[in-house]
Amino acid sequence: MDMKIVKQEGGLTKRLLLSTAMTLGLSCMLAGGMQAQEAGEVVAVQAEPEEDSVSTQKKVVVTGSRIQRLDLTSVGPISVLDNEDIYGLGITNVEELLQTQSFSAGFAGNSNAAYWVAGGWGTAQVNLRGLGSNRTLVLLNGRRVVAGGSGANSSVDLNMIPVSMLERVEVLKDGASAVYGADAVAGVVNLITKDRFEGFKLDTKFGISDEGDAEEYLVDLTWGVASERGSLLFSANYQNNKAAPLDTRAPCSLADTDGDGDLECTSGSSSTAGGRAVFANGDQINFIGGDAYEPFDITAHGFNSNPFFNASNPVERVTFGAVGKYELTDSINFFSEALFNWRTSNQPGSPATLSDIAFDAAHPTNPTGQDLTLLRRRTAEFGARQFEQDVSTWRLVAGIEGDLFDGWNYDVALNWGRNTAVDALKNNINTRRLGEALDPTLCGMNGIPCADILGEGDLTAEVGDYVLMNQRDTGGNEQISFSGNIAGSLFELPAGPLGFAAGFEYREDKGWIEPDSLLVAGDALGNAQDPVSGSIEAQELYAEVNVPVVRGAPMIESLDLDLALRYSDYDLFGSDSNYKVGVNWQIIPDLKIRGTYSTAFRVPSVTELFSGVSEGQIPTADPCSNWASLDPASVVYQNCQAAGVPTSYTQFGSAILTDRGGNINLEPEDATTFTVGAVVQPSFVPGLSFTVDYFDIDIQDAIRQTSGSSKLASCYTSIGLSHPFCGPTHHSRNALTGDINFLSAQSANTGDEVMTGIDFSATYDFSAFAFNHSVAFQATHLMKYEVSAFEGDTPFVYDGGVGCCDGGYPEWRANASWTARNDRLTGVYNVQIIGSATDYFGAPGAVGTDIDAVLYHNVQGSYQVNDQLKLSAGVDNLFDKKAPYVRSWSDGNTDTMTYSLLGRYLYARATWVLE
Repeated sequence: MDMKIVKQEGGLTKRLLLSTAMTLGLSCMLAGGMQAQEAGEVVAVQAEPEEDSVSTQKKVVVTGSRIQRLDLTSVGPISVLDNEDIYGLGITNVEELLQTQSFSAGFAGNSNAAYWVAGGWGTAQVNLRGLGSNRTLVLLNGRRVVAGGSGANSSVDLNMIPVSMLERVEVLKDGASAVYGADAVAGVVNLITKDRFEGFKLDTKFGISDEGDAEEYLVDLTWGVASERGSLLFSANYQNNKAAPLDTRAPCSLADTDGDGDLECTSGSSSTAGGRAVFANGDQINFIGGDAYEPFDITAHGFNSNPFFNASNPVERVTFGAVGKYELTDSINFFSEALFNWRTSNQPGSPATLSDIAFDAAHPTNPTGQDLTLLRRRTAEFGARQFEQDVSTWRLVAGIEGDLFDGWNYDVALNWGRNTAVDALKNNINTRRLGEALDPTLCGMNGIPCADILGEGDLTAEVGDYVLMNQRDTGGNEQISFSGNIAGSLFELPAGPLGFAAGFEYREDKGWIEPDSLLVAGDALGNAQDPVSGSIEAQELYAEVNVPVVRGAPMIESLDLDLALRYSDYDLFGSDSNYKVGVNWQIIPDLKIRGTYSTAFRVPSVTELFSGVSEGQIPTADPCSNWASLDPASVVYQNCQAAGVPTSYTQFGSAILTDRGGNINLEPEDATTFTVGAVVQPSFVPGLSFTVDYFDIDIQDAIRQTSGSSKLASCYTSIGLSHPFCGPTHHSRNALTGDINFLSAQSANTGDEVMTGIDFSATYDFSAFAFNHSVAFQATHLMKYEVSAFEGDTPFVYDGGVGCCDGGYPEWRANASWTARNDRLTGVYNVQIIGSATDYFGAPGAVGTDIDAVLYHNVQGSYQVNDQLKLSAGVDNLFDKKAPYVRSWSDGNTDTMTYSLLGRYLYARATWVLE
């Protein structure tokens, strides 16, 4: 059962050759040079101080408007990271670059995450403000990108975009549905690639953790040519990240077992290697091996899963990309982009768990002489399971752009993307065959071995050969869009030209999943799953105007009004209109006030609508664990008692089998966003600028997969178990043991989500001691984040919290950096700050409930040897800060969605450029 099963038809070599040929073939038509602007972007101008970049302000193209502006930048708050900033951070994958910024929160997932993420294992995403990765619109050069993952996904898999191709990253922290359409509820991340390069560049990197694992191997090749009529840039990227075992960082699960305030190793999961069973009277036993059994004792029989898991999982990526432009005539330019990415990733899992199998007293393998139910039994004899993904993504863009008359310009583009994946699980159980092997009337004949699962070591290799299966699911996503834009000035007003932009877009998104035939038939361990297939079409029109209201008046150096309106018509949901109103008030050269009010919406994705129910072991906190030790007057004590949970009940392990899936009755969600802020650049302190922006986001009829932890907390903290989440459609328990035997986290339209907060940024550029210095600081203060399950419900409060399994929402997140450079030397010192937080589900005063702030210090130094060669070295997590203990931990005794388990990490880079 050790065969490799994730390779797609044709193999990697064939796909790489085909994709390279496609990329080069398309690109070679573009030889020549031109400096036309990318469609959908605005003219590059000097960024105003509100663009809270990580370092010195530079000329940028601003996301958030399609109107060309010669003297103004975006009304909304934007963060900009250019390629020098990115290089100085030492980061070589897009998800880490974005997730470590102060504007990210909650649960996103990255390519080597040690936990399941939306879109499947190995998927890399960004979660702007923590409102959900499916509410963050990701653009590549101002255009949409096909969703990615294991199939029928709702957000972009950032694995496909290598950092080496990026010129800069712009993050609009404002609702932008009026400009870009659906999904831009939390904001927009616009990844802008280099489009012009002459010469050859080779960039290599090697990294390794302090533990001697998690090696990273990186090779980037960039080649470009340019002339007066056109340009061509080609990029190839190879990245290989190795595994970092969990048990070297967290050998066991920790808890304060004796209440003395110190953490001790616990015995682990109650899914034991021999099998935990319950008699009809509620007594629990554990099978030792052979015919031996004894009363169940978690301290003696618990199963430690940590040796089977990784703190960081391996991922291998290959990417080819090309960008080209060609001047067809003086007023018509052809542009194109081509991108191919292949990813393979894998994650080890603990041995499969059998559950809830009834044995009568007369069964030949039952030594007890009594009827019993086998509650949980690890198939440890068969070893670890292995999850594997093989994912390929293609993206092609082609279009024309040019000038019309009197400063008017246009662009028309066709954008196609496709993602295909094989999602495999090795060493799963064929439950039909297991049933045959346990049936004394069938086994022992016709090639069916007899299985004994009551006792550690009793499962034989012969039984393994019969019941083990390699599960192979396939899936994918496809997107095609056709868009056009026109922009210019309608006429002159007293205060300046009236800017105008309008356009259209047709878009179709498809998604599909083809589960393994045994999974469809219900013969694989896990819920039976139906194939998923669906599509959503949209036709959209938009218009945008920039109205200069006043110029040169006292206390009004300039006052502009930005208005945008977008009409969207969806084949499944009808039509919707969204608008945006923005104000830019430059009071004096040193001070500017800005504000926006906008509406946004998001339609359910293909997977949220059409996916069937599947189940997985999801980290979940049960509030009834050890409930008998609580204050008898507490609501949780009374509710757990009323629910019939045994007084001795303890949740063993952090994971609970949870159902997830789609809902065809979902409706779109709506949102309103309000921002107001100030930009200050005091003329008496040259090089200093700072910004402050308040944001208020309200999402109605929110589409959510409410986590199992949140559902259980809402239920057992409600008076008299009155919350709807207490109902049997949401969860149920084993009447004898108290264990949760059903938990649903399927998608639904819930109540409101309300978030408010303040963004801060400051930069100071100066020269001293023969170096140019740039000091930067960004911070987000989360004032409120509350989620209601339905109208009138008591909201669940996320602000200031962390824990299983929604990711962290500490009140403060920040980044600070100091960069010093001269002609030869560059040094960067960066600090990521995760503020103090409280475990959502922790007991007051208990160890791991109140978590102190965590600071990760990173340093990098570079030396420009000559015009061609640069050498760099750096250390991430310089002081080897350990992940804090979180009481409702998701993995490795911490919240792996917020904190890093990797530890100190060292790397070296060499960059060679030939121009």
